[in-house]
Amino acid sequence: MVASLATILLATISIGGGLILFIYAFSTRYAAQKLLAEAQAKWENAKRDIEAEKREAHIRLKDELYKKRTEFDMEIKRERAELERFQMKLNTKYESIESKEQRLEEVNKELTQKERNLSRVSDAQRAHEQKLKGLYEELVAKLETISGMSRDESRKALFDALENEVVLSNQKYIQKVEEDARNFAKERAIGIVVNAMQRYTAEQVAPHSSGVVQLPNEEMKGRIIGKEGRNIKALEIATGMEFVIGEAPEIITISGFNPIRREVARRSLEKLIADGRINPTRIEETVAQCESEIEEMIQEYGKNAVLEFNIQGIKSEIISLLGKLHFRTSFSQNVLMHSIEVAVFARMIAEELDMPNPEIALRGGLLHDIGKAVSAEVEGPHALIGADIAKRCGEDPLIVNAIAAHHEEVPFASIYSPIVMIADTISASRPGARRETLSAYIKRLEKLEEISYSFEGIKKAYALQAGREVRVIVEEDYLDDEAAMQLARDIARKIESEMAFPGQIKVNVIREKRAIEYAK
Repeated sequence: MVASLATILLATISIGGGLILFIYAFSTRYAAQKLLAEAQAKWENAKRDIEAEKREAHIRLKDELYKKRTEFDMEIKRERAELERFQMKLNTKYESIESKEQRLEEVNKELTQKERNLSRVSDAQRAHEQKLKGLYEELVAKLETISGMSRDESRKALFDALENEVVLSNQKYIQKVEEDARNFAKERAIGIVVNAMQRYTAEQVAPHSSGVVQLPNEEMKGRIIGKEGRNIKALEIATGMEFVIGEAPEIITISGFNPIRREVARRSLEKLIADGRINPTRIEETVAQCESEIEEMIQEYGKNAVLEFNIQGIKSEIISLLGKLHFRTSFSQNVLMHSIEVAVFARMIAEELDMPNPEIALRGGLLHDIGKAVSAEVEGPHALIGADIAKRCGEDPLIVNAIAAHHEEVPFASIYSPIVMIADTISASRPGARRETLSAYIKRLEKLEEISYSFEGIKKAYALQAGREVRVIVEEDYLDDEAAMQLARDIARKIESEMAFPGQIKVNVIREKRAIEYAK
């Protein structure tokens, strides 16, 4: 009984186990089939996607090929059109060349025909020349027989007679013309200069700026000096001038080379004295105010000088320089008034000479001394400095040369240049225009000649043009040309080291040998 139960139990367990195994195997197979079916579906989907992409890629490739083919066709068409255009141009040029060749052939034929005609004319001319030559020889032979002289003797006698007559007549005529021209030119020049001087009237003494300030009382000197000299130091620093307080009562002297700064210092000091408040701060304010006033005055003086002659096209830089000349003096002559006088004289002389444009002379005369406005800051003669300024400001080359040549530092380029130089001399030499002590003037000229004579080989030395030039004549057998050039440099260096002078001094060394004989 137990054994049968055990058998039944084992059988039941076996059946259950088999049933479970069958169920597991069935479920596993079902899952595998399901997975296989899903994989199959995915494969089909992937295959369809790949086919779709393949078709799209194939379509894109076809589109790209079509596009490239279209572009290529268009490029071929453009190239073909370009080639056709070039072909047409070549055909046109070829036709033009053919036409020119045909024309050249026609011209060549024409020239050949003319050459033949010319050859025939030349042959006929040679025949006539031979005939004329024979007639000429017969005529000469008859003349020799009649005169009893050979051909060469007759020619020489005729030429000698004609030459003597022409030379004598020419010399007499030239001498007479030169003498008449010299007399006429002298009379004409004197008349022009005198007429110009008579037509112009001006003040005999030009105003000039003073460097001396009068004080109301002696106590003012102490206030100007200030505690420990603060005020006067502030004045000197602000103005750039030196204030000299000497023993002279109620006077302060302003010392400095810049005339404009000196005028600023004088005006500033006078305003401070009138105001009564003298301290470093007030000094700086007053000097700044006076500088502004002087700058306005400079512009006003320059504009008035230009407006007086109604001159157009003057640059502002030149107007400012003209205004600065009002504060500059030359041997006590106000340079701006001197420039105005030179402009008037130059225009008068140009009008008397019937010059085509007297305004050039006027303009050159007005601007001839603008270099003096900056001569303290720029090295060189004021004439050349002024010419550089005028050239930079676009003035006419004739005016530039008139400015540069009015002291003969450069050659004259037109008649306007000597006119300006003459007008400058007239203005400077009229009575009362300039002052220089006679003793100082004579000493300066004597010093120039003394320096020249200090070198060996000097025959004569002259100081000319109011000391602007020293002319040295050397022994021609003692010095050669190179030594004369070196002598000029040595004299110039010695003058620079031993003398103080404005502008420049021309050293002119002359070496010449003259041969003189007398016909008795």
